[in-house]
Amino acid sequence: MGKQRGIEILVGLFMAVGFVALFFLAMQVSNLSAAVNSDGYRLTARFANVGSLKARSPVSMAGVRVGRVEAVSFDKDTYEAVVTMRIDAATDTIPDDTFANIFTAGLLGEQYIALEPGGSMKYLRDGDEIAHTQSALILEQMIGQFLFSKAGGD
Repeated sequence: MGKQRGIEILVGLFMAVGFVALFFLAMQVSNLSAAVNSDGYRLTARFANVGSLKARSPVSMAGVRVGRVEAVSFDKDTYEAVVTMRIDAATDTIPDDTFANIFTAGLLGEQYIALEPGGSMKYLRDGDEIAHTQSALILEQMIGQFLFSKAGGD
């Protein structure tokens, strides 16, 4: 009887560890594990269309995450989306002529901002705005343009 009870306890512990591991995996995949990092500085960028970009989406340079999207809002005066990004303090040499693009990563379609540095010797600081942006590509619009161009070509 004691041996049976010991096996049941071991199986229960194994199941508990498995559930904890699944919880941490789910948190990593959903970007919810990223605590709000108050270090660093804020940059803003304006886009005509942000697609499904959300707060906590990654901001990367050369494929390396250098920050996160802090907020996405709508400017009703210019009819543009305003994206506020929190850039890590260690990445303090982003040229002021940097280009911000919205790309889609992977099969699930998570969108992120990719920064392509320019050649300026002046650097962006807290509160600056990235002037050069490219909006998200919307698959439905691309298919519509392709079909329209094929129909017009015949």
